[in-house]
Amino acid sequence: MPVALSAATLGEIGALGVGVPQYDRRALVPRILHLGVGGFHRAHLARYVDELADGGGEWAIRGVGLLESDRRMADVLAAQDGLYTLIERDSEGSHVNVVGSIVDFVREGFAAQLAHADVAILSMTITEGGYSLEQPNATIEAIVDALEARRAAGGTPLTVLSCDNLPGNGTVARAAIMQVASTRSDELVRYLESACTFPNSMVDRITPQTSDADRVWLRDEIGIDDGWPVVCEPFRQWVIEDAFAAARPAFEDVGVLFTDHVHDWELYKLRMLNATHSCMAYLSGLAGIVYVDQAIANPTIGAYLGRFLVDEVMPTLTEIPGHPAAEYAATVVDRFANTGVRDQIARLCIDGTAKFPTFLIPTVERQLDLDGPVECAALALAGWARYLGTVPVEERAPDPHGARSAALAAEALDDPRAFLELGAVFTPRLRESARFGDAFVRAYEEIAAHGAIGALL
Repeated sequence: MPVALSAATLGEIGALGVGVPQYDRRALVPRILHLGVGGFHRAHLARYVDELADGGGEWAIRGVGLLESDRRMADVLAAQDGLYTLIERDSEGSHVNVVGSIVDFVREGFAAQLAHADVAILSMTITEGGYSLEQPNATIEAIVDALEARRAAGGTPLTVLSCDNLPGNGTVARAAIMQVASTRSDELVRYLESACTFPNSMVDRITPQTSDADRVWLRDEIGIDDGWPVVCEPFRQWVIEDAFAAARPAFEDVGVLFTDHVHDWELYKLRMLNATHSCMAYLSGLAGIVYVDQAIANPTIGAYLGRFLVDEVMPTLTEIPGHPAAEYAATVVDRFANTGVRDQIARLCIDGTAKFPTFLIPTVERQLDLDGPVECAALALAGWARYLGTVPVEERAPDPHGARSAALAAEALDDPRAFLELGAVFTPRLRESARFGDAFVRAYEEIAAHGAIGALL
């Protein structure tokens, strides 16, 4: 019989050969309040904090879920005393640990929780599009409400730490929060300016969505019944500015890199890892490929991505001393080849309208400056347009900001150049570039005539 995961069964689970917390979770202090507890948070920040606790640290995390969709997470974590199983997979096998750093999860009382002086860090993963203020943003409004409660309760210093995958994530978070705060009161603005910091960070760990097959494997092969385990690759990285308003955990003891050059690391990741993900996503989806490792194993796709990295991306990057761009690119390809993670192409296709402006467009603009090649990038964007225009809406990956993208993709079926009118993605520089426009149209027509794989040849 599988063992149901809970604090009371950790001894039994440890006897199965699984790593379990060796620290007293009751002695931990939830000084980190994390908004948006999902798979990535539990594979990344929560795992770092868990390892620190295992080494004698006293920090813990209290999760916060504001959305209706967070109800299931709340129920699962409550039933399991905040515990969950982390499954790290590579092509050789799986390594399983129970993580204990999340000691509480709440769906109400966010403002009251943040007002506690014990809380030193408000961290968040609210997705790339979660900072947009183009429409009323309930999440940012709730964060500002909670910050006002903290100010009113004494205004102790606070670090607001974005763990979202976008450049200058701390700067972006600060801008969104300050914009809303400026509509509230001068006192709140002064508190944010004087007592709060918003360090930028680069986060990285491939974390596919948990599937029912993952739960079944964990139950049948390992002997643990876990309502929501997390699957991830062994690789992880976190690069942060050391700009904390008050105390912080000793993250450097568990491999976190503190630097004043986060931006250079961001460009490595965004332009090599994330952009390459997006470049393969829609072309692979059109070709009927399900998993990332299957895509990278296809010699035609692999050669295309190699050209993209070497010819179009690397010339736009500033080399980080001791960390050559070519070495990072090789690591990216190796990670994609991981057959253990089984990362889904469908996951990479989510939210293209928010991703492309950050991941790929800056590379294209820089290559236009350099009079360099843009064909690989144009092919990726044409693949996206073709995907939106030909894949039935019920089969497409979700794109919360993609209504205009889909409408223009439908027009592109007759006139591919119509898709370039998507101002949310294509900057004036790209729309006015005859060289890029012609490359995009050629790529689109090649996909339409020969299919995604044929267009890559």
